[in-house]
This record gives sequence, C-alpha cells and structure tokens, in this order.
Amino acid sequence: MHKKTLVIQGGGFRSAFSCGVLDAFLVNRYFPFDRYVAVSGGTMAVSYFLGGQYKQCLEAMVLLSEDDQFLNIKRFWEEEGYMNIDYIKEVAISLRPFDFEKALHNSKTCKVEFVATNTNLGTPEYISPNKENWVDAVIASSTLPFATKGTHQIEGMDLMDGGWSDPLPVEHAHKTGSKDILVLQTAPKELKLSQTWVDYFGSIYHNDNKKLSECFELSHEKYNQSIDFLMNPPKGLRVAQIAPEEPLKCGTYSHSRESIMVDYRYGLDCGLKYVLDNPIAG
Repeated sequence: MHKKTLVIQGGGFRSAFSCGVLDAFLVNRYFPFDRYVAVSGGTMAVSYFLGGQYKQCLEAMVLLSEDDQFLNIKRFWEEEGYMNIDYIKEVAISLRPFDFEKALHNSKTCKVEFVATNTNLGTPEYISPNKENWVDAVIASSTLPFATKGTHQIEGMDLMDGGWSDPLPVEHAHKTGSKDILVLQTAPKELKLSQTWVDYFGSIYHNDNKKLSECFELSHEKYNQSIDFLMNPPKGLRVAQIAPEEPLKCGTYSHSRESIMVDYRYGLDCGLKYVLDNPIAG
C-alpha cells in the first residue's frame, strides 16, 4: 500500500501551473509522496521536481514556447508536425539540462509512472521511467495526435499522449494500492468535458482501428468518470485536490510568455497554501 500518491494531470502549456505547485513543494522540502503518476505535460513537471531543479521546468516551458525548433506552423503538414516533440530531448539534455542522476536517486524510494496511450490497443500504458528511457517516456506521454509526429516508440510499442486513454489516472492509482491521493489538476475541480474536435476527428481518422477510434471517441467520458470518482471517492480512500478555481490563461496549444508566467505564479501560490494547510506529520 502506498502512503501518499501524487497524480499530476497534463494539459500542454497549462502545465506551467503544475510547475508552480511543484516548485512550492520543492522550496519547502515537502516530500510526503511515495508514488507519482503523471500524464503528458505533468511528466515534464514531475521530472524536474524529482531532479530537485527549482524553476527549471518553467524555464524549459518558456524556452519551448518561443523556440521555432519546437513550434513552427510551417511544419503543420510535415511528418514531425507543428510541434517537434523530439526537441524535448535536446532541451532536457543540453538547453535546460535535466538532472537524471538526482531524479533516479530520489525515485529509488518511490514509484514513478508516466501514462501513455498504446495506439495499437487504445489502452493506457503505465511506464516506469529509468535512465535509459526517461526522456523518451516524457516524449511518449506528450506526443499529441495531429499536432506532433503522432506516435513515439518505446520497447516496440507505438505510443501517444496518455491524456486520451487515462487523462486523470486516479482510479488506476486506487486500484493499484493508493489509499491517500493528492491530485494536481490543470482544470477546475468539477469541470467536465464535452467531445472536442480532436476527439471527433481522431475517432473518424482511425476508423480502421476500432480500439483506437473508441479511445478518441470516449476520451472525454473517461475524464468525466474520473471527476465523478473524485467527487464521490470509495470508502477508505482519502482524496485531496489542488486545482485552479477558473480556467488557466494558457491552453493545451495556446500560450504566451505572459500567460505561462501568470499560470506558474498561480500554481506557486496554490502550492504554498497547500503546504501551510497540510504540514507533514512528525
């Protein structure tokens, strides 16, 4: 049984909010968790957090938002896509170096899982990152359909963004032993989703793969099911949430330096408040 699990939602550039919350934890040495389950942009945030790197995730996000090596509308019809998701590797290794050794050391006493979607099966894969695949796991969990190259391979599996198969993996955490869960969300607590154009288009585009087509078609329902689970958790499960009260300034694809900074500072405030209200016992 896990003592306390941190589940971190994705959300593209909305993950600046998550960076702020985790930086608040970092500067206060707030480490009550023995398990981390992260999706999409949340995987980058928790990676720099486990690396003990204050503000580095924020700097990486700002860099990505302004670098045409990552974002370039001229590549929209090219194989690598509007977002060159593989560029994250260069950022993590050289431009805003990720401290692999420290993250690996800090994760020795906890379980870390990054959620990706198996594009052949339409099901979630919960990847435990290691020194060899850590950045690849981040990339796989963040590979957005249609906006990026579409899939990323790990161990022979074709993977894409985990947000389509398990966007808020609270039920997974509970089913696999977590009894005390803190959920870090990038959308308001009780906000439910309707089908997006990406979901709809994806369900039609992949009609030759019934399982993947259904994954797109039912993605918003999966998310809404997780919200219902959080609002009415089963007996014996303790759930807490850190979430913005209103939609964040950034979107999954939309952003500016200013909106990233506003969302980051909001997350920092929310994280500090949570630490003050929930001190570590003993």
